[in-house]
Amino acid sequence: MPHTHTRNFRIRHYECDSFGHLNNTNYLRYMQETAFDASAAVGYDRERYNELGHHWLIRETEIEYLKPVRYGDTVAVKTWVVDFHRVRSRRAYEFTDQGSGKLVASAVTDWVYLKNGSTRPATIPDEIINAFFPEGAPTSFPRRGKFPVAPPPPPGKFEMNLRVAWQDIDSAQHVNNAVYLSYVEECGMQVIAAHGWPVTRMLNENFAIMIRKHQIQYRQPAILDDELVLSTWVSDVHHSNATRHYLIQRKSDGAQLALVHSLGVWVNLENGRPIRIPKTLLSDFAANIVS
Repeated sequence: MPHTHTRNFRIRHYECDSFGHLNNTNYLRYMQETAFDASAAVGYDRERYNELGHHWLIRETEIEYLKPVRYGDTVAVKTWVVDFHRVRSRRAYEFTDQGSGKLVASAVTDWVYLKNGSTRPATIPDEIINAFFPEGAPTSFPRRGKFPVAPPPPPGKFEMNLRVAWQDIDSAQHVNNAVYLSYVEECGMQVIAAHGWPVTRMLNENFAIMIRKHQIQYRQPAILDDELVLSTWVSDVHHSNATRHYLIQRKSDGAQLALVHSLGVWVNLENGRPIRIPKTLLSDFAANIVS
């Protein structure tokens, strides 16, 4: 059995969005902190990794939001290692509302083990594997699924530009993994406004788009003052949900830095239940939707 670790977070007011829910970005911050604590608990804190001359970098994240939590709620984040594959390791997370005891989110991150000062992956030592599996690591792990491929964008794909700011940078000197969701959120706000459906209009019509799932693949790091181009388009439109895709590129050379798939659900604001996507909205977004 893997070592499990749980950390509690009391949700602060400034961590919530305009709906009063814990902002999607902050789930990833909670995950990162809990992962750091879990590693330290088995003898591998940041100082130990510095002594070894190696560090971990997140390659992929998938998170599913099951139930919103709000200011003042306490969330228990439980984490454990799922597998090791030579240079990579998956870690799972469960978010539980301490008040109700209900599971409110679940997630998985795929970490890559790197040598300091290098972008080349390094083989994970047996001593690290054994630390996270104190009773002995399994002889084999389940096969992994592949990160989904987005359909080619339609002619009406939407683009926005931004520059990486100092506040976006972490101690590794690149954009923190959670910040990419802030970029995506801003791009999402701009694309709906550009098509005549700013969030104020949705609120006036008593509905909103809530994110049910994010899938993120980090391909290259963005650094301070990089100019980024975010492209976005929609596919897989169903009765009450659709998937919005985002591609984040560096403007100077076109390098792909991150891919994001976001499953959005249209919900009634009074009861939180899914609703049919309005036909007028679909018509206004037609050029941005993969047919």
